[in-house]
Amino acid sequence: MIQNHMNQNRVEKGRDGEELAAAYLESKGYLISDRNYRFGRNAEVDIVAFDEIQVIFVEVKKRTSIRFGQPEESVTPQKIAKIKRAAEAWIYERRMDTALIRFDVITILQKGNEAPDIRHIEDAFR
Repeated sequence: MIQNHMNQNRVEKGRDGEELAAAYLESKGYLISDRNYRFGRNAEVDIVAFDEIQVIFVEVKKRTSIRFGQPEESVTPQKIAKIKRAAEAWIYERRMDTALIRFDVITILQKGNEAPDIRHIEDAFR
């Protein structure tokens, strides 16, 4: 029962982070195309967005403290490989193989009821 509650909180925190990140991107003029695009069992992209010239695949990481490190530190090489696999599938499905692409990370640190600290790391990995 406790484990189920912890998973629910993690999912809710993730969804909340993605909502904040999408609103942030829209406020900067990005067009959100997809959310939580999945390919296969494990490959997922949190947000697919467009700016004026490229497709941006965005990984969102939200934390309530830095006790376990900065949010971006959880974007591991394994996670990057899964994001890239999902991005390749997204591009292939839409026949956009000539599109310019970029991988960004948006981190959100929100302690308690404080305003969220949002950082946008453009071109975070290739």
